[in-house]
Amino acid sequence: KLYLIDSHPIGKNVRSTLATYSGVFTHIRKLYAKLDKSVENNLTLKDFSYNTGSLRCPTCNGTGQINLDVQFLPDVEITCPDCEGLRFSNESDNIRYNGYSIKELMALSIDEAIEVFANEKVILNKLKTLSGMGLGYLTLGEDTPSLSGGEAQRLKLSSQMGKKLDNSLFIFDEPTIGLHPLDVKKLIKIFDNLIKSNATIIVIEHDLDLIRNADYIIDMGPKGGVEGGRIIAEGTLEDIINNNKSITAKYLK
Repeated sequence: KLYLIDSHPIGKNVRSTLATYSGVFTHIRKLYAKLDKSVENNLTLKDFSYNTGSLRCPTCNGTGQINLDVQFLPDVEITCPDCEGLRFSNESDNIRYNGYSIKELMALSIDEAIEVFANEKVILNKLKTLSGMGLGYLTLGEDTPSLSGGEAQRLKLSSQMGKKLDNSLFIFDEPTIGLHPLDVKKLIKIFDNLIKSNATIIVIEHDLDLIRNADYIIDMGPKGGVEGGRIIAEGTLEDIINNNKSITAKYLK
């Protein structure tokens, strides 16, 4: 199976968040629906949906935003004044897990949520996968259309982690865009795990640390655009470094 993991935005659906796209929100909703106070109030899984549930914000209908009709000007989109962009009504504050309502969870970063769900194995594993992708600073309620190209790429990859990957081919287009050097190291570990799961990875990349960790390198050039596109050197890291025609070799030494 072929997976193209590029930096294109993840659609334009304002109802799509990091929590829903990653799949972790379904498990969070199931957890909240099973809490004693939810059972007492006859609240089910559906009620904890900000799309159709009874606990969604009635002002913005769960989008976290409202449109202002300004005369003679295009509509202006602002954060919902009632839920403050968190999509749920104040009634949701009555149901809490580890001190947090589901509305308050939307404002937590992935790394903060890891502490909240330390005892929930399925949720915890999904959150740790996202954090391991260098996305730990993003909130659960982050709109996916607002993500940068690099963030969108890593979120797409996270959705494939944990699946059976035999005979799978992943193609990545510059996955290190916007990453801190420490996060690049995390990404390399993720690639290693994919390979251990019998997947094959092709990466289009300029980051030297990632290139150094590749099993096989194809150096394209000699320049960009119409002056490039030719194979200058190929082989292992050692082969590239010892190839006098490779410009990249000068920076890998």
